[in-house]
Amino acid sequence: MRLLAILGWLLAFLAQPAAAASSPELNGLEQQLAALVAGRSGEFGIAALDLSTGKAVSINGNEPFPMASTVKVAVAAAYLTQVDYGRRTLEQRIGGRSAYSLMEAMLIHSDNYATDLLIRNLGGPKTVQQWISWHGLSGISVDRTIAQLLRDRRDLRDRRDSSTPLAMIELLRKIETGKVLKPQSRSFLQTLMARCITGRNRIRALLPPGTKVENKTGTLSGLTDDIGFITLPDGRRIAVAIFARGGSNRPGTIAQAARTIYDGFVASFRYPFSTALTAR
Repeated sequence: MRLLAILGWLLAFLAQPAAAASSPELNGLEQQLAALVAGRSGEFGIAALDLSTGKAVSINGNEPFPMASTVKVAVAAAYLTQVDYGRRTLEQRIGGRSAYSLMEAMLIHSDNYATDLLIRNLGGPKTVQQWISWHGLSGISVDRTIAQLLRDRRDLRDRRDSSTPLAMIELLRKIETGKVLKPQSRSFLQTLMARCITGRNRIRALLPPGTKVENKTGTLSGLTDDIGFITLPDGRRIAVAIFARGGSNRPGTIAQAARTIYDGFVASFRYPFSTALTAR
């Protein structure tokens, strides 16, 4: 059984698409994003992936950043996998509350206590990490509960509980298209992300009214994150991860980067041979 598990992990890892560099068609978008963050204080990690075409763009895509509460997407996916296999249910009582209500609190309100109840029920952070490794995801490290993370001395360069932007969009890709969740569980997770009420001054802030966004924010002192899915007018879906460490006006920069990504992917479809995109 152990040999089969290792073989499955290796096959999943080898099946990962290469996304280490921006697609040539998106060079103009990459230049815009680079110019945007170059004029800001702090450090930024950005990655975006067209889930239908596989075209990607990144800035500091392989640099680890603290996940903060964006890890809650992985916690939810790990629990929902158990639901898919009949080992747990959304009606199950955990700490006197249903798993369904804990999931709502975790993803909509970013409730840390609800998150830690789910993590403990799963078997601890190591179980979430095992789920990540099983699905061939490298570049993501889950090491502590939220309470432990908040209690420990803050170090925004700690590799524990971190992710690279490219690893995070690969997690989102697997949730959307990689068959790690059954359709009902995937829909449930994304519906809750669509109801996220935290960080409305980030990815959502500057997108055109009515744009469908399913996201999860993360915040620590000196750190602002936002990840999720953006649906374009033609129905294409973009996985986005934006991490911001240090500096000032991190939410505003995330909002501008998200709008630049939105406009850039729209333009790349309308004008696929264009080498330069017009900034908005």
